[in-house]
Amino acid sequence: MARVADDEAVFAALADATRRLLLDTLLAGGGLTLAELTGTSGLTRQATSKHLAVLERAGLVVSIQRGREKHHYLNAAPIAEIAGRWIGKYERGPVTTLADLKRSLESETDERR
Repeated sequence: MARVADDEAVFAALADATRRLLLDTLLAGGGLTLAELTGTSGLTRQATSKHLAVLERAGLVVSIQRGREKHHYLNAAPIAEIAGRWIGKYERGPVTTLADLKRSLESETDERR
């Protein structure tokens, strides 16, 4: 049951566009402080801190205290695990074939109009 709870926390964290932006920012340059993240996100310090707390609880962000500053890093492992369990179980071949068929049928429908 723990894995389901972990997945739910990750999905909930990723559901918010602001949190995804913070993750993208950390991907581009990890080890950022709250002040640096606040500057790039356009949010208040308090709002950024609340979003970071959600990301940390989901295991998507790891923070390390260095002196008076806390540096935040992206932890992509939970996303990779979910991708393996949820996306990887669908074979690429059949999914690609169905997507190609869908595009083909849609283009035929558009041509008939």
